[in-house]
Amino acid sequence: MTATTWPAWLALTFILQAPPTPQPAPPAPPPSYVPQRVYDTGRQHFSDFETMLADLAKADVVFVGEQHDDPNTHRLEAAILDGLRRRGVAVILSLEMFERDVQPTLSAYLEGKTSEDEFLKTSRPWPRYATDYRALVETAKAERWPVIASNVPRKYASEVAKTGRGALDALPSPERALAAQDLDCPKDAYFNRFADNMAKHPMPGAETLSEDERRAQTERYYFSQCLKDETMAEAIARGLGDRGRGTVVHFTGSFHSDFGQGTAERARRRLEGRRIAVVSILPIAAKEIDAVAPSADDLRRGDYLLYATK
Repeated sequence: MTATTWPAWLALTFILQAPPTPQPAPPAPPPSYVPQRVYDTGRQHFSDFETMLADLAKADVVFVGEQHDDPNTHRLEAAILDGLRRRGVAVILSLEMFERDVQPTLSAYLEGKTSEDEFLKTSRPWPRYATDYRALVETAKAERWPVIASNVPRKYASEVAKTGRGALDALPSPERALAAQDLDCPKDAYFNRFADNMAKHPMPGAETLSEDERRAQTERYYFSQCLKDETMAEAIARGLGDRGRGTVVHFTGSFHSDFGQGTAERARRRLEGRRIAVVSILPIAAKEIDAVAPSADDLRRGDYLLYATK
């Protein structure tokens, strides 16, 4: 794909974890059990799935960081949600995969006011919604749990990535309200991690840019990333605050929550004193599952590391 045909939003998500690409529908579903190992980084020992769920049920917000294209990851996400349901948790489901402007459409479907076909026609679901995220939404619908379309509309993030923060400031008030009001984008450890990924996966045409131009490009893309994080964190904080009690379970690409950074850090800023837990799902080859051991870097990745066979 040439630089002229590479959309800005796609370039940005490619750097981190691109939304899944369309694939043919799979054959009969595999067995429900996914071989996995759970590591509790606080206690620094291997635990088990049910013990992890019992602990997550006590949190105010649970971030589940995923690798978007891994099927077993999505099966485990459904199992996490079902486990919290079995424990009687009042879940507020939050999804990176839906954008704020489709919240009315999503809510109407959950309330039974529209059909699933109508919902999907107007809500811009990710290409593999049926196999990856439908189970989460349908569980919430059956349990009458609220679902938050948490992300900033992609077109705004795309424009910011191309032209900078001025694109956001120029939006009319109704559109500006679809993005976080409070924006903090420091050049911290999260920025360094983001910049490292940009360097490893440069945008098409980056080789023609000067060093100053590449730096400016990285900063624009980083602000677009922060815009997503701040918007999702604001939506999570509002969702928890509006309902008083319950646990927000937010599903997102792991870059947004790993190391307690990104959306997780920005939610923590808004929810001082509330418990925020981070689960990072790490796909691993089946032959390695029994011998897996977290690296020193992984120990900082989240409260729980959920290793799952690919």
